Formats: sequence, C-alpha cells, structure tokens
Amino acid sequence: MTKDVIALTSKMPDPWAVLAGLLSGGPDKLVGTRGEGAVIQLCDPGGRPLVSVEAPLLVSVEGEAERLLGATAPPAPYWWTEARATTGVAEAEALAGTFATRLASLLGGSAWPPDSAGSLAVVKTDGVSVAPEPAAAQPAIDVLTERVAVVIQDRPVVAMTAWLSDAFRAAAEAGLGLQIVSPAGTTLSPAVRDALGGWPSRWIVQDERDGYYDGLTGAVLRWQDGMFAPVASPDATEDDPRTPVAATFQEVRDTGERQLALTFRMVHPADDRLVLGGGLETVWRELTGAPPAGWGTSEPATLPWSPRRLTDVAHERAPEPTWFVVVGNRDRPALATVRVTRTEAGVEEHVTLAFGYGVGSGSAEEPPLNALPAAAEALATRHHLQSMLVQLRKARRDVAVPPRFEGPGVPLAFVLGAEEVRAMPGDRARRTPLAEQPVTLGPRTRPALYYPLPGDPSDLSGWQDFEQLMRHLKGA
Repeated sequence: MTKDVIALTSKMPDPWAVLAGLLSGGPDKLVGTRGEGAVIQLCDPGGRPLVSVEAPLLVSVEGEAERLLGATAPPAPYWWTEARATTGVAEAEALAGTFATRLASLLGGSAWPPDSAGSLAVVKTDGVSVAPEPAAAQPAIDVLTERVAVVIQDRPVVAMTAWLSDAFRAAAEAGLGLQIVSPAGTTLSPAVRDALGGWPSRWIVQDERDGYYDGLTGAVLRWQDGMFAPVASPDATEDDPRTPVAATFQEVRDTGERQLALTFRMVHPADDRLVLGGGLETVWRELTGAPPAGWGTSEPATLPWSPRRLTDVAHERAPEPTWFVVVGNRDRPALATVRVTRTEAGVEEHVTLAFGYGVGSGSAEEPPLNALPAAAEALATRHHLQSMLVQLRKARRDVAVPPRFEGPGVPLAFVLGAEEVRAMPGDRARRTPLAEQPVTLGPRTRPALYYPLPGDPSDLSGWQDFEQLMRHLKGA
C-alpha cells in the first residue's frame, strides 16, 4: 500500500533543503518530475517512481493539521510538504520517511505520522524496482483495472488533497470509477463524500469481521471482476439482490452531537463587478457571528477567507467550473464545498454547508435555529438565492463522515427565491397544503418565501411534509 508522509515546517523548503531530502536515497538515485515540475520523484533504475514529492503548500489557516492529521503544526503560516511512497515497496516508505525527517530537522517542525520519522542516514535501495506503468503512471493511484482506479489512504481523515483530486480527475478522464480504501477508524471529509458520486465509485473500509464494506452504505464488499463489489446474500434473487450489511456499520451510538446542514443555490447575473462567496459568508456570520476561517481548491484549506481572491480564481478558470472547500475555526467546526459554474442563466454557486454542534469548550451547544429566517432573508434579498434546504442531522460535531450509519437529516425549512416565486402561476407558492404557511422574506412586491416544516427533528416526519410541499410547488 502507499504511504503518505508529511513534513510540517516553520520555514519554506528551499531548494537546498529539498535537495538534502532527495538525497535520502543516495547521490546516484534518479530524479524525475511530473505536472510541469509540480511533483518531484525519486525513481528506480528504470525511471519508475519510488517516492513522489508534491510542491510545498503554505498553510495560513489554523487548525487544518489538527483536523486532518490529528497533529500539532507550527504556528500558522507554516509549510505542508507531502511525500507519497509507491505501493508495496518497503524501501520506498523508508525513503519518504527520511525525506520528511530531513526537512523537519533542517527547517524546524515535525514529520507525520510520528512513527514515520526515521534516521537521517541514506536508505539502501540497491536493486529495488517498482511495478511498471500504468499502475505507477499516476502517483495517487495504487491499483488500476479496466473498471476502476483504486487509491489506498492510510490517514485519520481521507481528505480532498491535491493527490486525491488528481486521482478523481484521471479516473474521470479514463471513464473509470474511483474506489478509496482505508483502514478501520478512518473518517471521510465531506468534500470527498460529495465528490464520490455513484457506482462504481466507493469508500471501502477494511474490517476485522467482514473483510471490507462500503463506508457510506454498509454493504459488505469483495474484490471481484476487477473492482470491489457487493457480496450477494445466500437468499438473494434476481428481483431482490440483497446485500449483507457489515456489523460494524450498524453499531449506531447517539452521542448527542448534531449537524445543521444547508444546501443552497444562487444564480448571479454575469457581471464584471460580481464577487463570489458573499452569500456563504452571510450565512456563516448569521449562524456563528464570524466569517469562515479559510478556503482552498483542495484540502488542507491554505488561504485565509477572502471572497475577492476566491472570485479571482473562479474568473481565471472560467468557463470551466471551479470547486472550493471552505472551513471554520476550532471553536465552531464547519465545512462547505462551493461549485461555481457558468451557465446561460448566469454564474451559479452551489453550496453544501454543515456546522457541527455538541459538547464543545466544556459546555453543550445547540444549533441556532432562530437565526435561520434572517440568514435566508439575507440570501434572498442580497445574493440572488434560488432555493435552500435546511436539515438537522444526528452526526458528528467535527463534521467528518464516520464509517457507520448516520441517519438522514430532518428537513427544518425550505426557501424559494424571489424569481422562482414570481415564475409560479397564481398564488401557488403562497398557499400550500402545510399547516404552517410560508413567511414572506424581503419586499412584498418581490418576495422570497420561507417554508417552516413542522416535522419533529427527532423523527423523519419532516420528509413527508417536504415531499408534500415539493409536489404542490411543481403542480403535481
């Protein structure tokens, strides 16, 4: 399996420090590059990579090393340098550990994981070689078949790193699914969960009792026909292909932690003065009293929050879509993903956002449900809101996704933007079959509507109300 080793250093890895790290395999070790020089590789005699080192990241956001690695980093800003050892070669793992240890020793800092820190001496790799391409062609991919690309991630949190983002992209371009394999106890970043999509892409968790299972559905899996696929139950039929569910996945524990989840979409007029991220910041301030802590185009989030800089990146990449991750601070765990696309309607922002609550700072926390109408009104009147769904979920305060069952959220409110209200015939949007009628947001001449859903947050009855509302609004 591949091994990720990360150096967290106070000083920037200058060329001399990187050279000292690269000499961990001795002066005769071949060095190659990928990605227009963004990735440096130590190679075997055949030119195939043993260790791939990505360009260092300057992390200016506090708490990212703690969130993703469970590690203590130097005070921000600090440098995050990843080295990835190639599958199944023990010497490659030692090379990566020595590389990171040398950087930390020269620049001040530490290597993660702690047990990867090794000697500063040269690692003997005489006669060592790795698998031929295509398996070694993409540093992030461990196994490649005609159906899927498999990535093995031995980290506390499987995050949307630049490595993994490249793997997603390579798999998509090749028309393959992406399957991520991780050990028991690992969690998944919401950013990765939202990107996994459908079959055959999966998050696969190793398990002592059942071997392997899908971390999002619990289905027991086996390697068959070139990919991980569900195991059929003995009593399965063609009409009812039952799949056993892993026992570990079913071990549900209600810790009292909750997540307030919001999904909303805004459509802005295409204008040179447009600044993106304003709607997300507005919601964040309404619900927490502060703006987001940081953002980036991968994890860790490296940049302090700045709607203007986020807009510049999206503008540079247009007309191609742009994906961002936005994070909160230590006191208020939160994570959002933002997808910006250019369409005939204008510039669309699709936001998925979750705030975590539970026991924090020594006291119990409750989601600020009373602030939701004000947040919705600010979106509707100032940020071209099209629609928003608000849910309350029994889920982890740190917003990470565990490999265990987490029930669906309960809908608390739905918001329909002013343009959508205006487009509906008659007074359909204002008169609904629900017991509680919508609240008008913004000017009465051009209102948005906030639909409180009367379902009990402790059960799933809110979904019945939501489905009834959707059928009514669609005229069904």
